[in-house]
Amino acid sequence: MLKKDNWALGIIMGLVVPLIVYGIILTIVRTYGVVDEIRGIYMMKPSTMQLIGIFSNLFTFRYYMVNLNFDKTGRGILLATFIYAGVFFYLNLNF
Repeated sequence: MLKKDNWALGIIMGLVVPLIVYGIILTIVRTYGVVDEIRGIYMMKPSTMQLIGIFSNLFTFRYYMVNLNFDKTGRGILLATFIYAGVFFYLNLNF
């Protein structure tokens, strides 16, 4: 199923993979937050976790473009990455 070269698969994967990675990072940070005796608990900023999730599309994109030569799937992943990046900058830009 994941060995097809079409836009829809790329867009779906590009939207789902960052959500999964963000969920894993959020779970790890909430479970194993770094505790300092003086200042309390250190946690990653939500914007940092979001950027790591968006960045995770790079590995999926590279796999489909370089290893499998699936251009349409890679373009779909890239489109979803640009959508996530636009939404990220819109929500986190302080005017």
